[in-house]
Amino acid sequence: MQGYNCIMVFSTDSKELLFCKRKKDPYKGLYNLVGGKIEPGEEGMTAAYRELLEETGISDNDIELSHMMDFTYYNQNCYVEVYAGTLKRDVELREEANPLVWLGITENYFDLSRFAGEGNIGHMLEQVLLYGRGDK
Repeated sequence: MQGYNCIMVFSTDSKELLFCKRKKDPYKGLYNLVGGKIEPGEEGMTAAYRELLEETGISDNDIELSHMMDFTYYNQNCYVEVYAGTLKRDVELREEANPLVWLGITENYFDLSRFAGEGNIGHMLEQVLLYGRGDK
């Protein structure tokens, strides 16, 4: 089963979330959280920090991630590990493949015409706001 990660990066004041705007499918033209594949034999947290650095330039010195939840998609033979963290300081973002943008946490993240993930981004944000960030 292929593993993926999805990383919710909050701004230093926790009022914004970091997104990439997808240049290709899946979800071409939509905003998505940063993340990527977990390589065979790679620990999930290690993969999350690796993907975050590759896609944004944010290092483990800039943020402390918490493992928040997982989604398993048996019909697609994959799972997604969800991580969340707040930046410790402002950082200069370094885009890899997709443009990066900060969006306010009051956006309608259930809007499928703007956001990837079939409403999962809205669900994940609600979970963080209601119940916290999960385990470190």
